[in-house]
Amino acid sequence: MAESRRIAEFITPIPLPRKRRTAANQPQFVFDEGKGLSTAEQQYQATAIINEVRRRVDQWRTIPNPNDWHVTPETARLLQHWRQYSFNSFRPFFCQVEAVETAIWLTEVAPDLGRDGRIFLDHIANASNDANPGLLRIALKMATGSGKTAVMAMMIAWQTINAVRRPNSSKFTRGFLMVTPGLTIRDRLRVLKPNDPDSYYRTLQLVPNDMLSDLDKAKIVITNYHAFRLRDRMELSRGGRSLLQGRGDALNTLETEGQMIQRVMPELMGIKNILVINDEAHHCYRAKPGAEEVEILKGEDKKEAEENNKAARLWLSGLEMVNRKLGIAHVIDLSATPFFLRGSGYAEGTLFPWTMSDFSLMDAIECGIVKLPRVPIADNIPGGQMPRFRNLWEHIRTRMPKKNRINSGPLDPLRPAR
Repeated sequence: MAESRRIAEFITPIPLPRKRRTAANQPQFVFDEGKGLSTAEQQYQATAIINEVRRRVDQWRTIPNPNDWHVTPETARLLQHWRQYSFNSFRPFFCQVEAVETAIWLTEVAPDLGRDGRIFLDHIANASNDANPGLLRIALKMATGSGKTAVMAMMIAWQTINAVRRPNSSKFTRGFLMVTPGLTIRDRLRVLKPNDPDSYYRTLQLVPNDMLSDLDKAKIVITNYHAFRLRDRMELSRGGRSLLQGRGDALNTLETEGQMIQRVMPELMGIKNILVINDEAHHCYRAKPGAEEVEILKGEDKKEAEENNKAARLWLSGLEMVNRKLGIAHVIDLSATPFFLRGSGYAEGTLFPWTMSDFSLMDAIECGIVKLPRVPIADNIPGGQMPRFRNLWEHIRTRMPKKNRINSGPLDPLRPAR
């Protein structure tokens, strides 16, 4: 039994060489320091930076006097509430409080620490600028099932209450854009709105009663990234478009960036420097310039990579439009897997270098937050270089039913792969 919390460590698969079609004689894993964006001028040590931030936040958390926390009285009140309040049901998990504490420490505490704090802020700024020019991103890695929605609610409360009571501060905002990868997740996040019947602020008691009224001044837009696609302002058939165009230039019937903003987030039109929170943020990235990986991939792998890049490009370009029109203070990325996807131009599984906090799946299992996984013992085939169930799809995709599922018969998980 380990006497202390395990450090943050990351293992990244080695990509296949260009001319090799099989991984038979290839080493499977290496320890990766998150250097996917590193250059001779700028090195990104993801493991080191995350563990150092964790250490500094741990030290800061143990300071007994709130007056020495270097935060506003409103922030101190919320921190004391999350850490010490006698909740009627479940109190926030440690990992949830730690994620918010990390954001608070980087926003309010680090700027007052001089050079010691500037090291972390410069790392975030450089990593964000290299991969997402113009957008300042901070990623918080949390295992699936550890309660990211509650973390979003806590961040909205922290920002809104400070913004309402300190309207002249540039550190806080009451405008929030929550971006999700799909409609199901979008609908589930309605609990982040203060006027929702199941609002987390009340049902989970995340905010002291005397501060709840401040949350009514928050402007929260919850949308899926597909809404960022510029739509046609008029429906034209191919013949009608050709007739109107004549011999002139191609007709531009797409809405402008401003019109898209008005359609998707009219509530935020009068607010500057909003806070963006990306849920499942590993779908939002910019492909590495000059990347040739998609060209190397074949078949379904290539199709998957192209779809990933298309979705990521739409998501990120939408945020860039919002930044141009409204201004984005910074972006908070929440994901259990904030890694670059296949086809991004970076090694698949490379950690986002702006990741500043990590609560891993192993941590969540050891804390009892998520269920203990069962290892398939029938997969222990002697002599195999890699368990078949590790890359299950590669072994079963040719045996999966195509169209007529009824007549295909039951699948036998123990049947040898062909």
